Amino acid sequence: MFRSLRNHNYRLFAAGGVISNTGTWMQRTAQDWLVLDLTGGSGSALGVTVALQFLPVLLFGLWGGMLADRYPKRRVLVVAQAMLGLLAFTMGVLVVTGTVQVWHVYVMAFVLGLVACVEVPTRQSFVVEMVGRRDLPNAIALNSSSFNLARIVGPAVAGVLMSWIGTGQIFLLNAASFLAVIAGLLLMRPSELRTPEPVPRAKGQLREGLRYAASRPGLLLPLLIVGFAAIFTQSLSTGIALMAREVFGAGASSFGIASSAFAVGAFGGALLAAKRVKPSRRFLIAGALSFGVFQIAAGFAPAYWAYLMLLVPAGMAVITVNTTANTFVQLGSSPEMRGRVMGMYVLVVTGGAPIGAPLVGWLAELVNPRVAVATAGALTVAGVGLAVLLTRAIAARIGAREEAAQGQIRTRRNGASQNGASQNGASQNGVSREGASRDRAGGHLPSEQIVRRAAASA
Repeated sequence: MFRSLRNHNYRLFAAGGVISNTGTWMQRTAQDWLVLDLTGGSGSALGVTVALQFLPVLLFGLWGGMLADRYPKRRVLVVAQAMLGLLAFTMGVLVVTGTVQVWHVYVMAFVLGLVACVEVPTRQSFVVEMVGRRDLPNAIALNSSSFNLARIVGPAVAGVLMSWIGTGQIFLLNAASFLAVIAGLLLMRPSELRTPEPVPRAKGQLREGLRYAASRPGLLLPLLIVGFAAIFTQSLSTGIALMAREVFGAGASSFGIASSAFAVGAFGGALLAAKRVKPSRRFLIAGALSFGVFQIAAGFAPAYWAYLMLLVPAGMAVITVNTTANTFVQLGSSPEMRGRVMGMYVLVVTGGAPIGAPLVGWLAELVNPRVAVATAGALTVAGVGLAVLLTRAIAARIGAREEAAQGQIRTRRNGASQNGASQNGASQNGVSREGASRDRAGGHLPSEQIVRRAAASA
């Protein structure tokens, strides 16, 4: 289950990731609660914050993947982690000094999204350079385990600490956590990395990456499924906050427990994924459909304990989708295209939040949070079905186009063979006529004339 941890570089990467991911989830919990405090519990404001954090990925995510192909990934990650730490430190100072306003949170969320445009596809595509293709599925599953272990611990710890020491210190603790990732990256052994040659800068690289993914159904299916599911996966924190506060009247600590309940299921799903050697399309589709169904059920949970119980299998379904799709995409991409393809993956995974989060917040204010969460689940199920149908239609069109191309090639080959046979026949006739002419020119008589002359002389 932990075979990829035999790699020295990956052990450093994973250890730093556990610490940093915990800090990130603590900050995300504190950020959501801070927005609700600053706006008097506005679901729309919370949705706008989430949308601003993921909007840059929607706008510039593909360019981030292109940069991941052009530059050394380890160096890019060091710079990105330092910037993320600086942002968390700045926000912490604003909160501690009491000068923070909601627009500060909006700006920080947007700048975080800008850094993530480059950091996330670079980090995702860096994993295979550490562990190789053989251990890649296991490493992806362990990354998800680390991420979701932090998702369990982070919100719960943040909920307790916010009650004890306040929200601002959470941001400062997260700023310090990025030092662990930077140290791990700097201590790696460059000689053990499987670093591909950087792709030189050229025109049309972005279009080339899009054509590459669109022409391969094996890449297209996971990208479409995870894209439709992620519209409401990334907005799930918005739904949890609204359900905990507005429906069940929970405080900050109970909100943290709800986030951790979802993460418990995700962590269990990641451990199960670590045991699988190869990804399965069946798990991909079933996981996405299950997430939608459990989301619908959670929207109509009669009590807080029932809501928490339904978040566990929902988390397991989400992580099944994410790990399976991630493995499909990375294994199906060539090294020179992996950064751009992972940029598309990050785009569809996180780029749906500017759509889903405001929609959930708006429906929660227009009707109530229960209807908003259940509607998100129903749209997830519909989106997965649409993704499967689109992939089949595109695959059929590609197959028909390839069959037509093969037919043209066979026609040309048959025509060339027939032309060659005609030319051979013509050349043989030409040789016969040429031989007869040479016979006459050389004084040789045809056999019939020889026989007539011999009869006359007799």
